Amino acid sequence: MLKQFYNVIGVMSGTSLDGVDLAHIHFTIEDGVWDFKIVEAETVGYSMDWFNKLKNAVHYSDSELIQLNIDYTVLLAEIINRFIDVNSIEHLDAVCSHGHTILHQPQNGFTLQIGNLPEIAKRIHQKVVCDFRVQDVQLGGQGAPLVPIGDQILFSNYDYCLNLGGFSNVSFADDNSRIAFDISPVNTVLNFYANQLELDYDDKGLIAKAGKLNQSLFDALNALPFYSKSYPKSLGFEFVTETVLPLIEKCGISRADKMHTFTVHVAFQIGNALLKNKARLLITGGGAYNDFLVEEIQKHLPEMEIIIPNKKILEYKEALIFALLGVLKLRGEINVLRSVTGAKQDHSSGVIYG
Repeated sequence: MLKQFYNVIGVMSGTSLDGVDLAHIHFTIEDGVWDFKIVEAETVGYSMDWFNKLKNAVHYSDSELIQLNIDYTVLLAEIINRFIDVNSIEHLDAVCSHGHTILHQPQNGFTLQIGNLPEIAKRIHQKVVCDFRVQDVQLGGQGAPLVPIGDQILFSNYDYCLNLGGFSNVSFADDNSRIAFDISPVNTVLNFYANQLELDYDDKGLIAKAGKLNQSLFDALNALPFYSKSYPKSLGFEFVTETVLPLIEKCGISRADKMHTFTVHVAFQIGNALLKNKARLLITGGGAYNDFLVEEIQKHLPEMEIIIPNKKILEYKEALIFALLGVLKLRGEINVLRSVTGAKQDHSSGVIYG
């Protein structure tokens, strides 16, 4: 008989490189209805050394990636052990970890999330559910986005669930199917320019807001072929480094103007992606703190009711949902939807160690 209560930790590291998100979650399921409580949550920032390694890893050789995977698994285990110890967490059913995406090339049948080696279970002395994306790519899917099934199960009272992280992605119900896809880069680009100003990020989007729109750059960004592709579709950091940043860097304009133009572009693409204007939109991820970006989204969707949730859900929704994906894997239940990723079938993805 399947359990009705689960005590787990969700672990997530996003492409914006803010750090490792950890969330201690209690899940309950009764009569097919799931509920959750985020008990404790924390983001552990990367050292400058690790930040640079992860940022540059897209250019690493195969042997360098193998060593990076080993080293990152050790780092992740240390972070998880500390979180468990500091919060005196006991009787865990599992630690459910996404790892950190280094390469995402589903068109080539390949995706790599480091930190998912079997060694992690031995180091934290817990059952670990991880490596959720690989199986989907093997089944012909994009391997992303994976969060939408969590939106369907935990956040179905919203018409749209929009995440503003390293990339923006949206999830919604359409004709009894869950639809989801990546929309555009967000903080991968905005933080790149904030870092040049020796800032971790553009607080509330104030630098971008002070800039001016460059129409030719705005038009060039919107003309990128990715935006005219139909879903399912997903983005990797390679798209930023090989396509978006070179395009922006061609323009001899100020950083503020680059950030302003890119922010307006992001909002424009989000406006294009949402089918209904009059609906309820849940926004989570670090970009929800970017007031200028949220204002621009509202301009493009004037009748949309935008909801920004409490801090724990806003910042830790992805860790929460990867915890759920891990629990669904433990239960042998579907945790990836083919309507979202384009895989041959719905399936239960991930591997279990320990």
